[in-house]
Amino acid sequence: MLRDLAARILLLPVLIGQAIFVVISITKLPEAAGPRSGTVGQGPRLRLLLLGDSSAAGVGATTQDEALLGQVLKPLSAHYTIDYELVAQTGARTKDALGWMQARPPQTYDVVICALGGNDVTKGTSSRAFLQSQTELFDHLQSDRGAQVVVVSALPPVAQFPALPQPLRWVLGRQARSFDGQLRTLVEKRRGCVRFGFDLNLDVSAMASDGFHPGPAAYAAWGKAAAEIIHDQTLRLDGHAAAP
Repeated sequence: MLRDLAARILLLPVLIGQAIFVVISITKLPEAAGPRSGTVGQGPRLRLLLLGDSSAAGVGATTQDEALLGQVLKPLSAHYTIDYELVAQTGARTKDALGWMQARPPQTYDVVICALGGNDVTKGTSSRAFLQSQTELFDHLQSDRGAQVVVVSALPPVAQFPALPQPLRWVLGRQARSFDGQLRTLVEKRRGCVRFGFDLNLDVSAMASDGFHPGPAAYAAWGKAAAEIIHDQTLRLDGHAAAP
């Protein structure tokens, strides 16, 4: 930890310059087009919320069908009637998502997928503030929104992002791994929360054209992994029978 801190201090002028370059040069892609709420599928009813940042909003995909939302709904709709809602925005940190949910009208969900943390890394959120925001968000989703299962996506593999030059990629990658380890520990201690990751080498073919967001192939793998977790977890929810 001390070695990492010393390295960051020594590299600070370079890191600042690279960060400015990335902000200026990176291609600004739009969020995926398409409905962010609706009902699909057949079977027992499932109220699903996808909450997150640009990756949840589908940046890097053209439509929501090929983004994370669509890739989660596709396999689940064969087993459930899903009332779904997407609440996501590019640039959002965990504390932003918490603020949105606290300000929204009363609404309850069976399952909430959280895809957050990447912007906490890139925008310099402290470890303590990150964990506090995550804890408060989980509290709100479970206590105030009735979520019986909160499915928490691992932080993105920032160290694999081709848009980030070295050593900025190394520094942010280390921070992302540190945050993800703390998030894993937090989730393991909470009843009703499940963290998941998935193996995916983010080479150029799996990434969006900006080299910073998932492309359709990455969203497909991510959505499939999330849907499998949700299907497994919802079999334990009251009022939901196991699907054949």
